[in-house]
Amino acid sequence: MNALSHPFFLHAVLAGTAIAAAAGLVGYFLVLRAQVFTGDALSHTAFTGALAALAIGWDLRIGLFATTIGVAVLLGLLGRRSRADDVAIGSAFSWILGLGVFFLTLYTTSRSTADGNAGTSVLFGSIFGLSASAAWTAVVVAGVLCLAVLGLARPLLFASVDEAVAAARGVPVRLLGLGFLALVGACAAEATQAVGSLLLLGLLAAPAGAAQRLTDRPYRALALAAGLAVAEMWIGLGVAYAVPSMPPSFTILATATLVYAATYLPRPQPRRGAGSRTAYARTT
Repeated sequence: MNALSHPFFLHAVLAGTAIAAAAGLVGYFLVLRAQVFTGDALSHTAFTGALAALAIGWDLRIGLFATTIGVAVLLGLLGRRSRADDVAIGSAFSWILGLGVFFLTLYTTSRSTADGNAGTSVLFGSIFGLSASAAWTAVVVAGVLCLAVLGLARPLLFASVDEAVAAARGVPVRLLGLGFLALVGACAAEATQAVGSLLLLGLLAAPAGAAQRLTDRPYRALALAAGLAVAEMWIGLGVAYAVPSMPPSFTILATATLVYAATYLPRPQPRRGAGSRTAYARTT
């Protein structure tokens, strides 16, 4: 039977494709701006926000988006030039994680009807458990994130490569940095549904890191990061469907890791003569 004939798998593919595309686009700038540690901090924030929402009886997505976007912007305000620095992140890192454990305990002990697997679902994702409405909501949110990143791509690339010159040219570097961190927070909240907060960083960093190693052209790398993330999502979901004992979050991240590792393999270099003829042809 075709895998797409199963509603749970179709919903996972729909949501996963959109989430992966957004994660690839956001992740490229996250890697380019050397803010990967920010993504790590937001993965812990996602866990805390989701459990806080569940503990007070709200939809966990409210907690996810409110906390990840709020903390992302706060880290930007505490850092220099709207870039969260390691000191600001390190100061909040362990406190946020400890707060998440507190809310998990509060949720499981204060609510008699509490789902004991909620903490595990938040940590490792539950993409095969998405309903049709949740899947389409993920598509819409991820689509908005993709459009926002593409709309900011040109000035954000300028500010990421040479911040001082961009500021001198009138680019609102600080506001742009805060806006980008808000997008990172929203993407982290959305991607938690697919791979969970514990493995979230891999989906943001691995495809983007591989893309940067494969090409030094920014826009090509941006498209490649999104394409790799989507392909890795599809492969991971397919493997998880074929081997039910493997959780989809593991297969997705394992695929992303293997692709990133493959970029370190030796690649054939163009022959010197061929390269010289190509360079000559470009100049004539």
